[in-house]
Order: sequence, then C-alpha cells, then structure tokens
Amino acid sequence: MDFAFWLFVALMVTGGVVLWDRMIQTRTSEIDRQPSKTIVTVVEYARAFFPVILIVFVLRSFIVEPFRIPSGSMLPSLYIGDFILVSKFSYGIRIPVINRKIVSLGVPRRGDVLVFRYPHDQKTNFIKRVIGIPGDIIDYRGKQVWINGVVVPLEPVKHHLLNDSSNSVASVVEYQEDLGEAKHGVLLDESRSSRDMMRITVPPGHYFVMGDNRDHSNDSRFWGFVPDQNLVGRAFLVWFSWDTAGGGGVNWPRLGKTVE
Repeated sequence: MDFAFWLFVALMVTGGVVLWDRMIQTRTSEIDRQPSKTIVTVVEYARAFFPVILIVFVLRSFIVEPFRIPSGSMLPSLYIGDFILVSKFSYGIRIPVINRKIVSLGVPRRGDVLVFRYPHDQKTNFIKRVIGIPGDIIDYRGKQVWINGVVVPLEPVKHHLLNDSSNSVASVVEYQEDLGEAKHGVLLDESRSSRDMMRITVPPGHYFVMGDNRDHSNDSRFWGFVPDQNLVGRAFLVWFSWDTAGGGGVNWPRLGKTVE
C-alpha cells in the first residue's frame, strides 16, 4: 500500500468535510432543519483529524520521513531493526505522491546514504550509499571501488562473525572506506568471490549506489543506476533501534546515532 497516497486521500476527505461544514454554517438561514446525528459525528471526527493529518502530511512530504531497516545490506553502518529519519528536502522539494521536483536544493554527494524508490519496482524503497555521481567512471574489481581511475582506499579494522540469511555463519572483515567526502565502514565476506564490474559511466541525472555489506547487497552492480526522479531523501539519524540479533529489546547505544 502506498502510504503517501492514502494519507493524501485522508487529507482531502477530512478537509472536504470541514470545508463543507464551514460553507453550511454560512448559510444557516437557509437551513430549515438540523443535520442528522450521523452527519454531526462525521463532521466532529473530520474537525479532530484534519489538523493532525495535515501536520503529518506536511512533515512527511517536505521535511522528514521515518523508515525501518529490514535487511543487513548496509552493515556495519545500519543494523537490522534500526529506525531512521530521512531528510526530504536535502535534494529538493517535490510534489507529494507524484514525486516531481519543483525546487532544487542540492544533489547527492559521494558517500551520502540515500533512500530511493527501486527502479524496477516503484513501490519498494531501497537504502544504499552513493558511490558514483553523474559523469563518474566506476570500476569494481578485487572487491575495491575505482572512481575515475583512482582506487578508493580501504583500511582493515577488525573481523566479524555474522549470521547470513540461511542461518550459516559468515566470516567478514570490516574496513574503513574513504570516498573523499566521508569515511565509513564496509564489510567484505572472505568466502565470496568479487563481483567485478569494469568501466561503467554514470549517465546524467543518475547515481551509482552500493550497500556497505558489499557481498550481501542487491545494488547498482546488478540492476543499474538510480534516476534522479526516484530519490526520496538522505538518511541522517537513527532515532530508534530494536535489537533483532540479540533476542529483542531496545538497542540503546544506537539511539541518536548519526548516519555516516
């Protein structure tokens, strides 16, 4: 279900009822009888919910929107069970529902953690890191990223043992990657071969994205570029986190963590 669409419908319905009631009140001299109890109840509910729906709609459409992280494709930066906030105006102001940009306020930079609508299923939101911007030449070989012929530095940090989707334990190495704009962690699975990709040029108005959990991420290496019209916003804060790996409970150290 498209939540933005149904929120817009609820806004129009409650707003329409409130407007209708205001118009009726201005014509009280023309009303010969009192409205039924059902109509009175509907109007009262509309009056109560309209301002709340309006505030939620404006906040969610133009300022900030919450999302939940459902998979481990962005480990170690984002955990399964993290609830994040996404800035809706970082890359411009868009008309709600149809997502058409009307004001440009900025563009994604290398290293940004980006939420976008999956190009092959517009109803599904993905979250990945921006690796290539328009005009960049991207190579991926030997599990390292090359941008415009220059290798992106990787510095080893530590080893991890992670449970994958099949409940088997994978040995991964955490590295710190430096894209020039920002440093962040990535995971490389020692048991998996490199998914090499040679000399891909990012076209105008598109972006090349990858997950930080490089060997366990469905990203631009497999399905291509993200067009500008699919951008939702930039992730910037973990506002809540549920510890799915540790048996449940609030993951307190994650609360308030900035997304880097």
